[in-house]
Amino acid sequence: MADVIAAAATANALSAISIIRLSGDGAIDIADSVFRPKNGGKMADAPDRKLVYGELSDAGGSVIDICMCTVSRAPHSYTGEDTAELQCHGSPTVVAEALSALFAAGARQAAAGEFTKRAFLNGKMDLTQAEAVIDLIESETALSAKNAAGQLGRAVSRKTDAVYDSVVDIMSHYHAVIDYPDEDIPEFELRQYIGVFEDAERTLAELLKTFERGRIMKDGVKAAIIGRPNTGKSSLLNTLLGYDRAIVTDVAGTTRDTIEERVKLKNTVLRLSDTAGIRETGDVVEKIGVERALEASREAELVIAVVDGSKKLCGEDIKVLETALSAPYSIAVINKTDLPAAVSRGDVEKIVKNAVEISAKTGEGIDALCDAIDDMFSSALQTPAGEILTNARQADAVSRALDGIRAAREAMELGVTPDAVLTEAEAAVSALGELTGKTVREDVTARIFERFCVGK
Repeated sequence: MADVIAAAATANALSAISIIRLSGDGAIDIADSVFRPKNGGKMADAPDRKLVYGELSDAGGSVIDICMCTVSRAPHSYTGEDTAELQCHGSPTVVAEALSALFAAGARQAAAGEFTKRAFLNGKMDLTQAEAVIDLIESETALSAKNAAGQLGRAVSRKTDAVYDSVVDIMSHYHAVIDYPDEDIPEFELRQYIGVFEDAERTLAELLKTFERGRIMKDGVKAAIIGRPNTGKSSLLNTLLGYDRAIVTDVAGTTRDTIEERVKLKNTVLRLSDTAGIRETGDVVEKIGVERALEASREAELVIAVVDGSKKLCGEDIKVLETALSAPYSIAVINKTDLPAAVSRGDVEKIVKNAVEISAKTGEGIDALCDAIDDMFSSALQTPAGEILTNARQADAVSRALDGIRAAREAMELGVTPDAVLTEAEAAVSALGELTGKTVREDVTARIFERFCVGK
């Protein structure tokens, strides 16, 4: 018997509509204690998933809103329990008063992610689907939202369940022969299953390869803007952000430290750092800034090297461009196209093949720069929606499952006994069980749902 939980499912801010959710045995009765349908009936008699118009009351019985209510009975609800949902006007005061009334009637405040946790525990979704819920909420791009929606639709689970079931079938056949020798069971021969292990290994290896792409899609690309002083690095950062985050002056060395911000470019999110100008300097403070700029470039997945297009390339520019090449991804930006040109795109592309001409001052070429960067990473994410692993827990489980399957296949090829082969296969099955939640520790479950917001 699950106690009744309640929470606001919408933000605590002025809005057109606010939603309050309840779930658990007695949720509908508690909803009836604060909501009176205009038709004179009760929500306990209302059909599932039908909005009912009525009055919402506070703990003292005074009407505080005219709103809607709907119920869904177990097991046909999000949590698998009896649920009720109040859709009221978006006043934080109304929501607070309504929750106080619900708590007074016997509900308790839901913990973060408790609705989805109950859905998992009641078999309404597996762990990959549960993690997809918060990924969908936190999505910053359409691509990440599509992948989360695909995982919510069991795209990952379907692939791993097929491996899980095929290996369990092999194990079941082996144990049936051992445990029931007098039964008419086909003889167990490992060699007939080598194709199954090979298919499983291929499936898991392909899935594991998606993790790096998923990490970039979810967490963003660690990027650094580098260049010698006064090339327009801070102006570029401000233009990409759409507001003045960094101080911009004509004085060389204005930026002394690294500034970090998140920038969304279509389907790519950059964790972007603006750095101090790279040059030889005797200034102790500026020298520290230069060292940090070089460190940021070494740690970055993408380096954006900025040169001043109105001045001929100098030794410091060459050093900047060559530094960019050490990153996995690099792009050169020829800035200040609003001034007479002294640098050609061809000159820069002799060092960094991918170059874009812009004016951070006027905004000219910024769209082309955004497109070029987005193409670098979006093209690496061309995997069916939902089939990209997005967190380390999932990747670890798939990695261990792959190790088990690979060890089982190699043992089979070496001709070891079936029980030794299937010991490795059992380890793979156990890891896949952790992935979806067929077998999972309580502390792991708790960590997963700690990410969630209250009300979901």
